[in-house]
Amino acid sequence: MSCLMKFFKFCCITTFVLLLIVAATFVAIYFTILKPKNPEMVMQPVELEGFSLTSILPPILHVKLGVTVTVDNHNYGSFKYENGTTYIKYRETVVAEALIEGDTLPARAKHNISTTVNLSADKLVLNRDFLMDYNSGWLNVTSTTMLHGRVKVLKLFKMKATTYSNCDTSIDLKNQTSVSFCNHKIKY
Repeated sequence: MSCLMKFFKFCCITTFVLLLIVAATFVAIYFTILKPKNPEMVMQPVELEGFSLTSILPPILHVKLGVTVTVDNHNYGSFKYENGTTYIKYRETVVAEALIEGDTLPARAKHNISTTVNLSADKLVLNRDFLMDYNSGWLNVTSTTMLHGRVKVLKLFKMKATTYSNCDTSIDLKNQTSVSFCNHKIKY
């Protein structure tokens, strides 16, 4: 009987040590390789697809922007997001909304997200600073986007995530070019 007890004790200790080694290995892999990182988001130059201003009262303004954001996902997990909305503000007033259709960002790859934005003319023109900005040739806008979705790591683990993005864009009306600076964050 004592031989059987020694064997049982040896098996229990060995199993416990192996479980500790496996758990330590998974923790080490998670914190070194699988640790979620913020994806890099680069806003491509905004395409000014159309701009017209009539001086007839009431003034009519049409601005159509083509927006593309390139997302470089360094994570080992893909991100499948639902439909979302981008809000564009001019001097703290929402002047445009753009629909972002749901899609999947593949793991460890780059992906383009494109949309078209139609600016609300009345909100722009009625802003007291608009004529000054228009005459200077530059419009400064801020865009904010929040996307809800699910991260799938190694096709095994799924968790909810939300991405937040804020971009400050200066649009050169004369040359029809733009410069953007973006901040982004992902929350699990």
